[in-house]
Amino acid sequence: MLTLATTTPGEPEIFASLQGEGLSLGRPSTFVRLSRCNLACQWCDTAYTWRFEGDNRPHRDALAFDRTQNQVALSEEDVAARITALSPDRLVVTGGEPLLQGPALARLLALLPGMHVEIETNGTVAPHPALDGLVHQYNVSPKLAHSGNPADLALMPERLQAWATDPRAVFKFVIAQAADMAQVLGLQRDYAIPADRVFLMAEGRTPAELAARNRWLAQLCLDHGLRFTDRLHIHLYGDTRGT
Repeated sequence: MLTLATTTPGEPEIFASLQGEGLSLGRPSTFVRLSRCNLACQWCDTAYTWRFEGDNRPHRDALAFDRTQNQVALSEEDVAARITALSPDRLVVTGGEPLLQGPALARLLALLPGMHVEIETNGTVAPHPALDGLVHQYNVSPKLAHSGNPADLALMPERLQAWATDPRAVFKFVIAQAADMAQVLGLQRDYAIPADRVFLMAEGRTPAELAARNRWLAQLCLDHGLRFTDRLHIHLYGDTRGT
């Protein structure tokens, strides 16, 4: 069984859209959003995947979500059928933290031969051995200090080293202010991450927030030879589920 986020109570968050971020930006994709996360970013825009009632980890909205309304368990066969009913042949598994459900996710992907698979991860969990060979691209987003996560939980040296040496892994760093660049450049240096695998993305949940930060973020990318990514889905659909 897989534990998924929902768009409405009982309805799993499985949908077709354009990939909004990173290396595959603009590509038609089928998305599956899994529930649960081992980190707690204070600016997370999918807090409904982890900040359930009784969870007091900090979040700027201070909202607590009802687990039964925002989480649903489905068989791998059911999820696969819903995916194949949609047209894109590129699958993006997001969360939450998808790698927490590695064995079940491996069983799902085994039912989807021919699908190009991307997994979005915070970079703290090793892929399950049965899963790893079925993945074409890892979108790794290590969480910087401004996320509010302790570094010993969010930036695990053995995992960062493993991702840095995996050519399937591209890195996306969320930037809230220019000062965040010092930490990005330190991680890039310490783990010898090639510049063409490093994307910078502004933190923001509205087109106006992104536009304001993108103006100076683009220059930082130019200054340091790193790649820029926008959040296309925010501009097209706003901060909404199932988009």
